[in-house]
Amino acid sequence: MIEKKIEIKGANVAELFGVNNSNLKHIRSFFPKLKINSRGNELTILGDSEVMEEFERKFELILAHFNQYNVLTENNIDNLMLDDGSEMLLSDGTETLVHGNGGVKIKAKTLNQRKLVQAVNKSDMVFAVGPAGTGKTYTAVALAVRALKAKEVKRIVLTRPAVEAGENLGFLPGDLKEKLDPYLMPLYDALRDMIPPEKLADMLEFGIIEIAPLAFMRGRTLDKAFVILDEAQNATVMQMKMFLTRMGQTAQFVITGDMSQVDLPHRQKSGLSYALDILNEVEEIEIIRLTQSDVIRHSLVKRIIDAFDKAETAEKIKRFEKEEEEAKSKRK
Repeated sequence: MIEKKIEIKGANVAELFGVNNSNLKHIRSFFPKLKINSRGNELTILGDSEVMEEFERKFELILAHFNQYNVLTENNIDNLMLDDGSEMLLSDGTETLVHGNGGVKIKAKTLNQRKLVQAVNKSDMVFAVGPAGTGKTYTAVALAVRALKAKEVKRIVLTRPAVEAGENLGFLPGDLKEKLDPYLMPLYDALRDMIPPEKLADMLEFGIIEIAPLAFMRGRTLDKAFVILDEAQNATVMQMKMFLTRMGQTAQFVITGDMSQVDLPHRQKSGLSYALDILNEVEEIEIIRLTQSDVIRHSLVKRIIDAFDKAETAEKIKRFEKEEEEAKSKRK
């Protein structure tokens, strides 16, 4: 066993290690064979030299990330601990996508969000699939606004399958747009972060930005546009085929969805699931899969997703065992 001291220079140690040393505790969880203690701006590490070297390499990445972005979260640490964690510090994908309201710099914040940015830069059709809170829609909208500001496209089209637009919304007052606007609110929210209110109102009025339910895409050719299909897991197979074939010569399509939140009627196959299966090897189409490690909401969100995943897996195992027992009893 060896002991090593690391002096932390040029960083606010309290912010680096988090409230009640929460970040330091999270870092420790990846190195159970090491004793890691902090005092002031100094870390003392005790353990085997091989594990120590790995810790030093990862801690360098963590410190570089904190110095670059002035923020460190559990998700950042998770990503930096991956084998390819050093990719988080590469320049590709780390540039500001768009300056939001108040001069806020909107960037890809996780490794897979950066992969999404790189995929959109390279391919005209990209699928981004992952659980809630991974920034799929937000990153896609930022890329769309960037393309519009750079005059790479003439308009932005944002669409969602309006699964709840039938009887469940029928009792709401107002015309179809007023009924659907609450359902499309996440798209409006993202745009409001990136475009001043007056300008956004004008863009919506003059059709430079269009937000509409998926059914309104039928029969159209979407060209010179950045088009996002959000909540694609709720599109049927026929709706997905209809949407994907709307693509014009100079369009950019991004399709986002979460296969754990399908709201389609029971036994109706998700168009997103079907598309991912049959388009998996089609050239010039990229599929980016985001995971719990990309969740950028409250740290509890990641734990909630993990809990639901475990519960769903347990239920599937129970159903399988029950079906096996029923099959055995029938054979008897």
